[in-house]
Amino acid sequence: MTCIVGLVDDGKVYIGGDSAGVAGLSLTIRADEKAFRKGEFIMGFTSSFRMGQLLRYKLDIPYHKPELDTYEYMVTEFVEAVRRCLKDGGYSRNDSGEESGGTFLVGYRGELFMIENDFQVGRPAAVYDAVGCGSEIAKGSLFSSGRLTDLSPVERIRDALRAAEQFSAGVRGPFVIVSTDCNE
Repeated sequence: MTCIVGLVDDGKVYIGGDSAGVAGLSLTIRADEKAFRKGEFIMGFTSSFRMGQLLRYKLDIPYHKPELDTYEYMVTEFVEAVRRCLKDGGYSRNDSGEESGGTFLVGYRGELFMIENDFQVGRPAAVYDAVGCGSEIAKGSLFSSGRLTDLSPVERIRDALRAAEQFSAGVRGPFVIVSTDCNE
């Protein structure tokens, strides 16, 4: 299920998500958004609505010490807080000593990050990324639309989500798009 799209443009990060809740062959359009703002952060999740609820309402975001650059902060302080939150919320799993959570995008201080199931923090070389079952379709759309100068970041994300909806059974609107600047 899901398509979450992130894009960096002119120092701002945008994240958009669909509204599908999928279980087997059942589809529910959910009112609780997969893309949201939390303080200085914006996030968009796949994997589980429970994980998203914990990130949105229970995650205690740690102070960003000035001596840590943004990536180091994300890899150390931020991810450790996420691990604690998911564990305390009963969501993370431990299989033979290997801890796992879920996958989500984070926008913070003009950068886009992907937190993967094993809690690694990825930074895309491109100015965009996507996660979920529609991610490859969305990334293709973002790649192509990057050459068009007349599209706004919001239009590019909306087009990428529409493409994923068109070609993936697990992606459905309405689409929610947030940015580090304001909600769109």
